[in-house]
Amino acid sequence: MAQQLTIDFVSDIACPWCAIGLSSLQLALSRLGDAVDARIVVHPFELNPEMGPGGEAIVDYLGKKYGRTPEQIAETQAMIRERGESVGFAFGPRTRAYNTFDAHRLMHWAGIEGRQLPLKMALLRAYHAEGKDPGDHEVLVEAARSVGLDAGEARDVLQSGRYADDVRAEEQKYQAMGIHSVPAIIFNQRYLVSGGQPVETFEQAIQQILSEA
Repeated sequence: MAQQLTIDFVSDIACPWCAIGLSSLQLALSRLGDAVDARIVVHPFELNPEMGPGGEAIVDYLGKKYGRTPEQIAETQAMIRERGESVGFAFGPRTRAYNTFDAHRLMHWAGIEGRQLPLKMALLRAYHAEGKDPGDHEVLVEAARSVGLDAGEARDVLQSGRYADDVRAEEQKYQAMGIHSVPAIIFNQRYLVSGGQPVETFEQAIQQILSEA
């Protein structure tokens, strides 16, 4: 009989390691097959909460935030592409960083509609693979449509400002728990794994958690 597993995945669409981590986690779960009945719930985290519309050139943004040179940024992006390829996630050229608050509001609504994880993956691909602006309402509506959500309802959510308080409350909740970098993956509300870990690391962690349950 499959063991129940709740997975809270705290992340930002703007985070490449979140795309790697989520892809890696899903591969680990597929390897475990019928042994585990997992439910992944996505929670918001913003890397760029102060960023305005239109975003900022990623070289300028990472240079200011982390003190990295263009050469270092290029090296890191090459490593990220390689890691993504190893878990089936194709990274394209990401030239700009963007604000993702509206995307998180749409994700909250998608959770109510039961399509949160597919929308999360669609938005990760839209930004990291295709270089689209995850703050652009048309990009968000198209992503919602692509996973079977109603485009008109998605547009209404975005234009109305709905779920802003819910998103901020969730962000504050996880910050209060000490989460200040993502991805942060919490298993059964007890066990924390941080970062875009390899498939084997997630697989071993899940097996250990299930054996202790």
